[in-house]
Amino acid sequence: MSDQRAVLLGAAGFIGSHLLDRLLAEGWRVTGVDNLITGTLRNLEHLAREPRFDFVEADICAPLEIPGRIDAVLDFASPASPIDYLKHPFETLHVGSIGVENALRLAKRAGARFLLSSTSEVYGDPLEHPQRESYWGNVNPIGPRAVYDEAKRFAEAITMAYRRYEKVDVRIARIFNTYGPRMRLDDGRVVPTFVAQALRGEPITMFGDGSQTRSFCYVADEVEGLWRLLRSTYQDPVNVGNPHELTIMEFAQAVQRLVGSEVPIVQRPLPEDDPRVRRPDISRAKEVLGWEPKVPFDEGMRRTIAWFRERV
Repeated sequence: MSDQRAVLLGAAGFIGSHLLDRLLAEGWRVTGVDNLITGTLRNLEHLAREPRFDFVEADICAPLEIPGRIDAVLDFASPASPIDYLKHPFETLHVGSIGVENALRLAKRAGARFLLSSTSEVYGDPLEHPQRESYWGNVNPIGPRAVYDEAKRFAEAITMAYRRYEKVDVRIARIFNTYGPRMRLDDGRVVPTFVAQALRGEPITMFGDGSQTRSFCYVADEVEGLWRLLRSTYQDPVNVGNPHELTIMEFAQAVQRLVGSEVPIVQRPLPEDDPRVRRPDISRAKEVLGWEPKVPFDEGMRRTIAWFRERV
């Protein structure tokens, strides 16, 4: 057990709330911060009587004043699904720039370790496959998705600047598609959308012809990778994702099979700049963190579907 304390930004979000649970399980004290634009207090209800957790509703684009000892600042504060960041473009740009710098300043003042939740979207519509951390990406800087992609690229740039010039001890996780309980039904991402539609007996709406690919990592595996990265001494970006790649058509068919519903699959136009392929090279995570995903796809999906079934 530990007497360390973390400040977790985006604590009421999907991944943030699971990481919060892990920190508490490891004996940490945690102050969670969230402005609840996309996060929800439902993700924190089970911690209402936890004495080692306190919650602050705040926007990290305002200066962060968190008193007391801080050993780690973990920045998971950003809209992450297209439906959210296209609805909140300026908030997304601000939290990836002003918000990240405020978080870095807090870490510097406290002498704390800093963990940035970056994303596979820094690779854009990749010309390299699978994607290694050395790949610089293929991002359209003026497309509609740029409010998220470029915000995260800037977040990485300023994090590395604070490492080089301000000597902040940083970690950067490039998170690939993650799924599991606590995803919002209406967040627009492929897992909750397809599962909710199948559970309701509605057609599965697939963008494009289904040939584009994604790699899905169950949230418990994702959190294990993030936890190991936080505890490591490695300061360059690390892909944290599952290299098991599926086409969107294969994923839709898997949802039909696992839900037990023969709802039709219908096509919709592919959004602008939607990545055609996505698969992490996790050689660095294996070497540096001794980490790779363990939860099989079917098992992770069964847990996720069971959680959604209670809410549909």
